Amino acid sequence: MPPPKGLLLCLGILLVTVGGVMVMVLGMPNQSSPMVIIGVFLGLMGIALLVIGLCMAMKNLQVAVPGHFLLHPRTGTRFSPQQALAIQRRLDRIRREMSADSVSQTPEPEPSLPSTPPPWTMEPPPSYDTVMKSQEHSEQL
Repeated sequence: MPPPKGLLLCLGILLVTVGGVMVMVLGMPNQSSPMVIIGVFLGLMGIALLVIGLCMAMKNLQVAVPGHFLLHPRTGTRFSPQQALAIQRRLDRIRREMSADSVSQTPEPEPSLPSTPPPWTMEPPPSYDTVMKSQEHSEQL
């Protein structure tokens, strides 16, 4: 069983810090000491542990269920594979029934339009001149 991700992150930070300190303190330009090599090695190990810990922290441990994204609730939890499969089958059955209903039902024919329009029962609107004269007359009062 892998160690907890928090332990990996703490150990990684510790190793990066120790390795960096060893390289800075013991890494004089003239010296090529085995302690500098050990410091670089510790730093690289710390970086590797940090990356592994971050990957474990970000990884979603739930197994991805194939299917539509709507089958996964927004609460962060997911349906179990059996539930998702049952929901998917039910949705497929409903789709098949709906498509069978639409095929079996013949659409009602639209009523045909009469060949002549109905007679006009409204009076025609007043002409432009009549409207303008009535507005001039109302402004003068």
